[in-house]
Amino acid sequence: MKSFCLCCVSILLLSCTPKKDMEYLVTISTDHGDMVAVLYDQTPKHKANFIKLAKDGFFDDLLFHRVISGFMIQGGDPESKDASPEKRLGNGGPGYNVDAEFVPGLFHEKGALSAARLGDDQNPTKASSGSQFYIVQGKTYSSEELNQLEINIAYGKKNQALREVLYQPENQTLLNQVMEKQTANDIEWLNQFFLASDSLIRKAKPGYTPFAFSAEQKATYQKLGGTPHLDSDYTVFGKVIKGLEVLDKIAAVPTGMGDRPVSDVKMQVTVQEMSRKDIEKEFGYTFPPLK
Repeated sequence: MKSFCLCCVSILLLSCTPKKDMEYLVTISTDHGDMVAVLYDQTPKHKANFIKLAKDGFFDDLLFHRVISGFMIQGGDPESKDASPEKRLGNGGPGYNVDAEFVPGLFHEKGALSAARLGDDQNPTKASSGSQFYIVQGKTYSSEELNQLEINIAYGKKNQALREVLYQPENQTLLNQVMEKQTANDIEWLNQFFLASDSLIRKAKPGYTPFAFSAEQKATYQKLGGTPHLDSDYTVFGKVIKGLEVLDKIAAVPTGMGDRPVSDVKMQVTVQEMSRKDIEKEFGYTFPPLK
């Protein structure tokens, strides 16, 4: 996922806590229809930031400037407002980033509202853009596809964690040994070392656990679909609970350079307070429990 922000600074956000037993309901209106979303209490920084921007009218008349069918639709770049057709978009923001908030149980199912960000090479903490967001369309996966994807993701994350540990000063001798084995192309030794490295990683990173999809993730990705390869790399802070057909319509529009729709897709974003009980009754949505 690609997004760019002007700088990365910490901000103090105003509280977005509604009255007791009330919740914020977000409506994203377009010429293709409306999408209604809830924002997660488990990601308070992103929730507060999005609500503040929406109440300030920040998103109004901005474009969904990047649309990829079978993947996602992305918007929130302030430079997209009244942008000429040839203008390159995706670099704008409000002047700050929001700290990453990765929460087990919040994942990239279809309809997930997630924060775009700069890539890891420029943004190792995976901080989110202050305003750019995307809504997941994705695809459905077979059990076999998910199993292979899980293996690939787990390998990549473990490899990255191991590299970080090896480059710690106290592990210089071990790093030298590994580099010698790489130079000698000793594949068997390197494979055995990698397989046995969990304890080394956990010692340096006490919170480390090997990557694995939950049963809920697997069931959802098989039935509803999504983009599972983005899990734990981009913050998921909300979910569309009505209007997935609108998401599909926008994802299907013709696009040109930079995946920008040929005909502009503008948004208007509003927020309203509604009781959780009424939201659950009207939309058939159950809020995830706070942990």
